[in-house]
Amino acid sequence: MHANESSYAFPEGFLWGGAVAANQVEGAYQEGGKGLSTQDVTPQGIVGPVTEAPTPKNMKLIAIDFYHRYPEDIRLLAEMGFKVFRTSIAWSRIFPKGDEAEPNEAGLQFYDDLFDECLKYGIQPMVTLSHYETPLHLSRTYDGWVNRRMIGFYTRYAETVFTRYREKVKYWLTFNEINSILEAPFMSGGISTPKDRLSRQDLYQAIHHELVASARAVQLCHQIIPDAKIGCMVLSLPAYPITPAPDDVIAAMEYEHKNQFFADVHLRGRYPGYMQRFFRENGIRIAMEPDDEETLRHTVDFLSFSYYMSICQAADPSQHRKGEGNIFGGVANPYLEASEWGWQIDPQGLRYALNQFYDRYQKPLFIVENGLGAADKLIVQDGMPTVEDDYRIEYMNDHLIQVWEAIQDGVEVLGYTAWGCIDCVSFSTAQLKKRYGFIYVDRHDDGSGTLERYRKKSFHWYREVIGTNGASLKRRP
Repeated sequence: MHANESSYAFPEGFLWGGAVAANQVEGAYQEGGKGLSTQDVTPQGIVGPVTEAPTPKNMKLIAIDFYHRYPEDIRLLAEMGFKVFRTSIAWSRIFPKGDEAEPNEAGLQFYDDLFDECLKYGIQPMVTLSHYETPLHLSRTYDGWVNRRMIGFYTRYAETVFTRYREKVKYWLTFNEINSILEAPFMSGGISTPKDRLSRQDLYQAIHHELVASARAVQLCHQIIPDAKIGCMVLSLPAYPITPAPDDVIAAMEYEHKNQFFADVHLRGRYPGYMQRFFRENGIRIAMEPDDEETLRHTVDFLSFSYYMSICQAADPSQHRKGEGNIFGGVANPYLEASEWGWQIDPQGLRYALNQFYDRYQKPLFIVENGLGAADKLIVQDGMPTVEDDYRIEYMNDHLIQVWEAIQDGVEVLGYTAWGCIDCVSFSTAQLKKRYGFIYVDRHDDGSGTLERYRKKSFHWYREVIGTNGASLKRRP
């Protein structure tokens, strides 16, 4: 089939669905024996300060009340035809402080009930073990992943949930966007030491502990649930050189190495040479236990990733206008438009990322986050509240066509879960104003709203995409 033909049918068995994170939808932050997490003290998201205790200004404390409303929400996802639903387990629901010997039964039962609800509709749960949600006690007592004891706490938690849900969950992810620890050490790694005082030595030691813990989780999953698949999850941020100048090309390569490092260890089972050089040149000495290298050889079954945008890199970034929405660095691409939050829109970057990953690893890939955050406006049409979100439909249509292109290139793509399939609290800004969903939730940044759910125009569009296995996608001029 040529790229100009009209049908974009995806492979049989392609897993269509959506994704959320526990801390961005559940609310009920102290119900059912749940302990506090790092999310409960970050009322402004990644961009704001950490508070001593939860504050009412933190939208995540109630979020969209998924904890109480999940049966209604799962029913709506089933109406769209979801094959898979990616969510996370709140670690502090299972081990409220993180270092207890015994888990919290009420927390375990909540996820039993949630997964049963998914399976009732034929929706496979895909579960992230750690999605920016370290128990706050582990962060404040141990400085998060800087401390090697975190490996044991995480391993106990992983073994607990693998054993409990071995009949219900067949797709697992170890850490969400594990490479984001480079820019967000508190949110991503539970590291209490302020970023401006965190040494490179401690940061990369923390990363090593996470990588060893991830590999141990892979080993445990393969032992406890032999028919499950477990993957890693990275933030994909393709970097183009701002010019063809060799210095700019090398700058882009070196930036990509910073992120590829995490996937390389997960999929190749060892530290790559370029990181050994980085450690030598920066005086970093990773403290390893005797069996760490052997543990790292337990590699994942597939690579999953988020993709929202690409960036550019330059040898001299000060000469170029920075992209305002690029939390994770980079300079603006003059050929791309941006969302209202300043994230540059590059559908072809998704095809490029898929090909890069597959060329590098020849392992199955899963796109577990992609979508457009926008300030949706609720209107009444034919007597029903809805949102005319054609901008989201265009964004997702164009990205999914590039996924199809990558599949034609020979890339093995297992599935696609649209981020924030139901409106949730933004990770980056902790706002509800920044909406991603196919389902509108009537809650606002001032705390007002009924929490009622309404189908957006994109809800019906995505249902058709799933129902036709992608054949309804349309190439736009």
